[in-house]
Amino acid sequence: MEMARGCNQSFEELPSIDQQLTFSKLSIELIRVLGIEQLNRDILKTLELYSDQNGFNNAAALLADTNSFKGIDIIRFGNSINEIMERKSLENISILLQMEQCIQMFHQYYRYEKIEGMDRKSVDKIPERAFREAVANALVHRMWDIPASIKISMYSDKIEISSPGGLPAGISEDEYLNGQISLLRNPIIGNVFFRLKYIEKFGTGIMRINYAYKDALIKPDYHIFSNSIQIILPVIKSDYKLNETEKKLLNILKINGSMTRNEIEKAAEIDKSKAIRGLNRLIEKKMIQKRDLGRGTKYEIV
Repeated sequence: MEMARGCNQSFEELPSIDQQLTFSKLSIELIRVLGIEQLNRDILKTLELYSDQNGFNNAAALLADTNSFKGIDIIRFGNSINEIMERKSLENISILLQMEQCIQMFHQYYRYEKIEGMDRKSVDKIPERAFREAVANALVHRMWDIPASIKISMYSDKIEISSPGGLPAGISEDEYLNGQISLLRNPIIGNVFFRLKYIEKFGTGIMRINYAYKDALIKPDYHIFSNSIQIILPVIKSDYKLNETEKKLLNILKINGSMTRNEIEKAAEIDKSKAIRGLNRLIEKKMIQKRDLGRGTKYEIV
């Protein structure tokens, strides 16, 4: 629910059931990023995590070292969903620590070292900034009064991140996808994430994810359901680099759908041999496929 029953308060604003909270991780992060000497009651008040009248709220509990909330269920699959390589259930701990452990698991499976000349550098199969934004987005915008976990499913070719709760009331799907969010479901948590530089600016998460993929041919995908939101981050493969002819052919098929070779040649204004070479290279890169083999052969996007 967007607002607590019987009052004009969101769930994160309601008093925490547990008032014996400690904030070791939050304190470390505030000292590291903001340069404070120590976390005290006045800073907690400034962050809207504590009030003299109600004590700690649910936002504070989510940031505390221990709490009673479901968190993130993260699974790394092998060659199929029946092969689970690793699984972590991150719950009852600070959402800051949950974020940190997600990044650690990301580095384990989606980062490798590449040697170029005398230099060794780290390469991400999926842009780390896109993954960070997607996880932070899920933590900031999910409905915390639903006893369900954020699901992060890691595959060899993609990561799927699903968070409980649909869009906040008053925001359309287009506004969400275009980065026009002006209403946060959890503004207190969002403000803490902003101050800690976990997020750059309110409402820009989707735009920043898309920007991380600006040079990639396969883009992130978004699914908005009534009770959940899913973000899919594909692996960026170096062998997807295309020449100008391949780009032109791929764009033509994206616009027109399934087409014969003759139709593609006319649309691209190229000769038969050039079209065949380009189409065969796209098939080798698994970007397109043939359908209806024979005299009626057509090409289409995979």
